[in-house]
Amino acid sequence: MKKVVIAMSGGVDSSVVALKLKEEGFLCHGVTGVMYNEKKETPLYALRAKRVCEQLGIKHTILEFTDEFKEKVINPFIKTYEEGKTPNPCILCNINFKFGRIFEYAMSLNYDYFATGHYARNVFDNDKKRWILKKSKNSNKDQTYFLYFLKQHQLEKILFPLENLDKSVVKEIALKHGFESAKVKESQDICFVGGMKYGNFIKSNSNKKWEAGDFVDVNGKKLGIHNGIINYTIGQRKGIGLSFKEPMFVKEIDSSSNSVVLSTEKELFEDTILAKNLNYIAIEGFDEKINCSAKVRYRQNEEEATIYKEKNNMVKIVFKNPQRAIARGQAVVFYDGEDVLGGGEIC
Repeated sequence: MKKVVIAMSGGVDSSVVALKLKEEGFLCHGVTGVMYNEKKETPLYALRAKRVCEQLGIKHTILEFTDEFKEKVINPFIKTYEEGKTPNPCILCNINFKFGRIFEYAMSLNYDYFATGHYARNVFDNDKKRWILKKSKNSNKDQTYFLYFLKQHQLEKILFPLENLDKSVVKEIALKHGFESAKVKESQDICFVGGMKYGNFIKSNSNKKWEAGDFVDVNGKKLGIHNGIINYTIGQRKGIGLSFKEPMFVKEIDSSSNSVVLSTEKELFEDTILAKNLNYIAIEGFDEKINCSAKVRYRQNEEEATIYKEKNNMVKIVFKNPQRAIARGQAVVFYDGEDVLGGGEIC
């Protein structure tokens, strides 16, 4: 009997993953990582995961990562904002915990596989002799953007049981089997922020003070005073506190000069970016340039682009059509049709 560790968040997706794998004859072991825990008691999501495992008659383990999560996700989240960038804590969590510590835990127990509730596919390409990460057949829920960092040794062991399912079908399955998660509203916010504005969260978790500074236009002309760079995000329009003849948006945050650059909608678009901390999946790399498609945020279709090799293990991405409000610190992910070529961090 094949053995699998399932990363269980207490949500509907991972609950249905456990059900499906149990029905397919796997020996299942649910594992829930506690990442952020202000109340110092077992979180509700972990209890929901535990009850699903009890219902299915499978083992459940809770792993505590709160101190390490603060070090590897929350502190970098704060630091990235302080640097005028836009962090992506969900990707950091995936790298360090879901496909880091929990995956390693599964392998340390000599389990055959590791499963998650992500909407994605992985297949072995006999011609390339590589594991390939592919987009989910459910295009509205494809989550490969958050998985571009996966390595070959991980893809070989990972199962994505929801790869071909629609979210509505997953919810129906969960309701049919009486899982609590089927009736819990899914949060769209970052888990540890708890509904707070990001600036307020940073203030409550840091002893620093963020001084007021200048709003400037793209030519450096002073437009007004901002109340601290951590209170603004790229593409923001509301909450600036100034009035103009035409709508103005946050285009750039310059931490070195403590200024926030505002621009018109047209000036928000650019066609060229740099990326670092690269990982390749469907390819080992490329010589000088490669034509593909790419996207700079999760809720976006891929756009035609050319990637050029740069010095210091960086790449330059040139889009055929300019992209709106590109944010440093976010991920850019490269695709060839359904295949994930790889990705990196926008810099």
